Amino acid sequence: MTSIPKRALMAAALAAAFAGLSATAIAQGTATPTAPATTQAQEATKDDQRDAKRAERMARMQKHMAERQAALKAELKITAEQEPAWNAFVARTQPDARPARQGPREDWSKLTTPQRLDKMAAMKAERDARMDKRHDAIKSFYAVLSAEQQKVFDAKQMQGFQRAGMKGHGKHHHHGGGHHRMGGTI
Repeated sequence: MTSIPKRALMAAALAAAFAGLSATAIAQGTATPTAPATTQAQEATKDDQRDAKRAERMARMQKHMAERQAALKAELKITAEQEPAWNAFVARTQPDARPARQGPREDWSKLTTPQRLDKMAAMKAERDARMDKRHDAIKSFYAVLSAEQQKVFDAKQMQGFQRAGMKGHGKHHHHGGGHHRMGGTI
């Protein structure tokens, strides 16, 4: 017969005692203590961390966008006469700088379903307005390009659509929870 080490016996005894106490607490309808609720200071720290990460992502995105714009400008061989249209195009297609959030995040769980639907409709309207602004900027710029430049621009835009998952199949491809920017060149 093998002997059981004292530590193993102690661990088993403690586990049994804990299980007995948990069963008693459940039977009595009392819950075991849970972690304390987060404080406003902890929430503010989390919000600050999210904001810092967002700022870092935005900086990386801006750098990447500037590199893509420089490459596109070179490929299009923008002339001196087209420079003002190019500058206007770049300015009008920049992502909107959204102000930093003031206060804690809104808790959507406290909203009624109609309130949530109204908020989602308002956010969609904002997105649609930004997309319309972008489309107008692209069309205005496209109109000043030569036929050869338009071909280059079209090819670059098609590459962007293919990267975004729109491969000309006539179907909308959903790729999960992220947001996808269409036309990846700008």
